[in-house]
Amino acid sequence: MALLEIENLVVEFQTASGPFRAVNGVSMKVHEGEVLAIVGESGSGKSVSMLAAMGLLPWTAKVTADKLAFNGRDLLGMSANERRKIIGKDISMIFQEPVASLNPCFTVGFQIEEVLRIHLGLDKAGRRKRAIELFEAVGIPDPAERLGHYPHQMSGGQCQRVMIAIAIACNPKLLIADEPTTALDVTIQKQILDLLMKLQAEHNMGLIMITHNMGVVAETADRVVVQYKGRKMEEADVLTLFENPKSNYTRALLAALPDNATGDRLPTISELFVDEGAVQ
Repeated sequence: MALLEIENLVVEFQTASGPFRAVNGVSMKVHEGEVLAIVGESGSGKSVSMLAAMGLLPWTAKVTADKLAFNGRDLLGMSANERRKIIGKDISMIFQEPVASLNPCFTVGFQIEEVLRIHLGLDKAGRRKRAIELFEAVGIPDPAERLGHYPHQMSGGQCQRVMIAIAIACNPKLLIADEPTTALDVTIQKQILDLLMKLQAEHNMGLIMITHNMGVVAETADRVVVQYKGRKMEEADVLTLFENPKSNYTRALLAALPDNATGDRLPTISELFVDEGAVQ
């Protein structure tokens, strides 16, 4: 049984000019211990698809699906209270902008201990002990001291590590990482990716990696879903995707990579791609 099953997911937002369909019939699965990468241009519906599964979209969003299930349980049929017991505990997400996602009014220690209090019911001493262990696990130096720091007192890389610590605090079965290396320098990017893969292997988590970086996909993923304009264009194992892509859009995406440039000018995806529709 898959950890997360999504069939024919549709997400629409109400706007002044009428409904806007951000996700249009996307289907995918991720299993325990598997790394699934979701790739595509900005605006292709990657993050919205996962936020819909998490139940974190605003009230203006209308979410429908033939199936949206976690570990065999219907997410759309759950009450808000039932879903809150799962989100942050069994399913966690590392958000795209760590500095913006952390509350500037509270210390990072308070924010991670709040997760432990709500989901695990630990007492004050237990929460602090577990928080220090988590900061050590994600490579934050002087963890006991850092618990008392506010987000603005930490670098972007450290804030990203705090977000990872919060996301893995309850040993989730499924971890969603939304552009986990955005705005980080190359050295820190590699450290963060190595950390995520280490944690995934140690806990046999399902991991969904949302990224623009095809190098990250090649290094980390087992399977890849390619999205464009809210639709799934292709799904394949990582080796097949790079060696024998079926979709014209996937070919254009790969051809637009700097390593694949054949002339003085790097072509754009729009120059290489004629929309051929989506697959299910």
